[in-house]
Amino acid sequence: MLRRNSQNTNRSMRRPASLFTFLLIGNLLLGCDRNQSSAVQAVGNQPIAAVAISSKPISPPSIPEGMVLLPGGDFLMGSDHGMPVEAPRHRVNLQPFYIDRYDVTVEQFRHFAEATGYKTDNQRLGFGAVFSFAHAQWEKADGVTWKNPEQPDVPANPHEPVVQVSWNDASAYARWAGKRLPTEAEFEYAARGGLVGKEYSWGDVLRPGGKPVANWWQGEFPTHNTGEDGYLGRSPIGAFPPNGFGLYDMTGNVWQWCSDWYADDYFATSPVVSPTGPPSGTERVIRGGSFLCAENFCQNYRVSGRSHNTPDSATDNIGFRCVRDTTLK
Repeated sequence: MLRRNSQNTNRSMRRPASLFTFLLIGNLLLGCDRNQSSAVQAVGNQPIAAVAISSKPISPPSIPEGMVLLPGGDFLMGSDHGMPVEAPRHRVNLQPFYIDRYDVTVEQFRHFAEATGYKTDNQRLGFGAVFSFAHAQWEKADGVTWKNPEQPDVPANPHEPVVQVSWNDASAYARWAGKRLPTEAEFEYAARGGLVGKEYSWGDVLRPGGKPVANWWQGEFPTHNTGEDGYLGRSPIGAFPPNGFGLYDMTGNVWQWCSDWYADDYFATSPVVSPTGPPSGTERVIRGGSFLCAENFCQNYRVSGRSHNTPDSATDNIGFRCVRDTTLK
C-alpha cells in the first residue's frame, strides 16, 4: 500500500525576507547529470584494485549500541562522470570509525530535547521549509518543528528520521550523545558499503530486479510522483535493505548533514588522509539525497552526489546520523 506520511533542497531561510530565494526549486537541490555512465576503472595510473576496501565491517564486542565499526583504509571518492563538483575522483585514506546504523529518529531526538531543554533553530524562528505536494513547490510553513515537520497539528512519526533540524541542531545532538557528525569523506565511504567504483550504494543498476531499493522520487519531479517505492514522503528508518556495511538509508529518504564546510572545488585540493573539508565557508555539506531526488531533476541518490545548505537551515527532508572516533588500529 502506498504510504504518504503526513508527518512528512534545499534551502530554508534564516529570515523570511530571503525565503523566496529558497523556494526557487532550481536552487534547492544541486543539479545532476541526467546521463550518468558507469564509474571509471582507474585514477591516473592507479588501478582500482590498489585502493579496494573490505566489504565487511569489523565486528568486535565493544561496538556501541546502534553503531557499526567501519574498518577504514583507502577508497576512491567522487566521480569523473557526475557533476563537476564531484570531480576529480581521488584516493582518500580514513581511520576506522563507528557510525550509526540508522538515521537519528524523532524519538531519539525527543530524548535529547527533553533531557536538555534544547530549542532548535526553527523553534526559535517560528517557521520551517516544507515541500508542498499539492502546489509542487517549497513553501514557508509557520509553526513546524521537528515535532510536527509538515503541519503544526500533525505530529511526526517517532520511527522516522528527525527533520526540521539544522546543522547547528544536529551538532548539538551529536555532542550530547558523545558523538559527532561524519565528515563528507566518512559519509561517502560508509555509503559505498565496500563497493568500489559503483554508481549507487548497491551497484550500478538503479532498480535492481526492477524495483527501487531506496526512497527516492519516481516519476516527473515536481508534479508527479508514482510512489513506486511505496512512499510519497519520508519512510520509517530501515524500510529498505541495508548496504554492504549493514547501514540503512545511506541513500534517499532524507539528506544527511556532514561536518564539513562546502566548496565546489574542494576535491581538487583535498588531502589524502582524513579530509575534513575547507577551513571555512558559508554552507555545510549534505549527502545522500532524499525522497525528492528524481531521475529528471536531482540524481543525488548517486553515491558521489553532493549538495549543501546554510548551517541554520531546516527543512522536512534533511536529517542526520552520527559517528564516533575509535582508537582501533
